[in-house]
Amino acid sequence: LAELYNEHEKLKDEGNYDEAIAKLNEALEQDEAYVMAHLGLAVMYGKVGQHDKAVNHAQRACDLDPNDPFNFTAMSVTCQRASQGVDNAADNMKFIRMAEDAMARAHALQGHAH
Repeated sequence: LAELYNEHEKLKDEGNYDEAIAKLNEALEQDEAYVMAHLGLAVMYGKVGQHDKAVNHAQRACDLDPNDPFNFTAMSVTCQRASQGVDNAADNMKFIRMAEDAMARAHALQGHAH
């Protein structure tokens, strides 16, 4: 799995987003619970404007490892990017709320008070 993830990184750096996405999906075919692949897909789908898919993969990473504040930080960033990538005001607000909720959860897991 790590090899597929590394191949995705190389393809992403080269700008071959569709191939990078394919590598991460290949990793998930081998292990659907591979958190790093879900986090990678959250980034990659965001880059290609498929924001619902990006958010779904970020959410899956949080579901798989709900005690890692990094996953919720990544979810927040993914939702912030999604909010900027949609034209629909309702979707924009939905993603902003999701981003805020994820950041609050990340802070709670890190032991930070608001």
